[in-house]
Amino acid sequence: MAQEALLSLKDITLKREENTILSEASLDIYPGELVYLIGRVGAGKSTLIKSIYADIPIYSGEARFGQYDLRKLKRKQIPYLRRELGIIFQDFQLLMDRTVEKNLEFVLRATGWTDKVEIKRRIREVLSLVGLENKNYKLPHELSGGEQQRTVIARALLNKPNMMLADEPTGNLDPETGEQIVRLLHEITRSGTAVLMSTHNYGMVKKYPSRVAKIDNGRIIEVQLKKSETSDGDAE
Repeated sequence: MAQEALLSLKDITLKREENTILSEASLDIYPGELVYLIGRVGAGKSTLIKSIYADIPIYSGEARFGQYDLRKLKRKQIPYLRRELGIIFQDFQLLMDRTVEKNLEFVLRATGWTDKVEIKRRIREVLSLVGLENKNYKLPHELSGGEQQRTVIARALLNKPNMMLADEPTGNLDPETGEQIVRLLHEITRSGTAVLMSTHNYGMVKKYPSRVAKIDNGRIIEVQLKKSETSDGDAE
């Protein structure tokens, strides 16, 4: 029996301020796979990611994530949808006046966790997964960029999401740290969590290969990167 797609987008149209960004675009993502999303600056990578977590409406087509019809989503369903999606932002969006542990505790309490023992246990679990088990007492400004991004990934993992959306997660990191983050995202897929990661770093994509979806002229196409394509965006 064929595996069912976790995310299924069929012929969707996305608009920003009346400008059509994507038209008749389709993409299926299955549990436990990492898909790189590439394309020129302004092609619509962030717009597509935002549409999946219901920050931007899908104008037409069919769009489903798990049990949710993204075209017919009611406002009260959005928090429940987002609990099944781990969102990783390029600019971290951490609470700068709170420790790593308090940043994670804030998210758990905001999503309905109340048991103090369970909260501490889950925080320990996710920090261990990202290699930050000894940094729980640190404030964000006391962490390196890579450690801040690992904190963001830990935050995204808290509610055991079925899928993680990573919008340029290595964009503000040095190459070595960026590689560590990509390897970590690949490791996360082994537990069955899917990852959709937008990136401009073609070298990283070739070093850690997986499916590649490219936004080109408002469509999504599957591509194989050629050796001549570089990480500086020329190939887009």
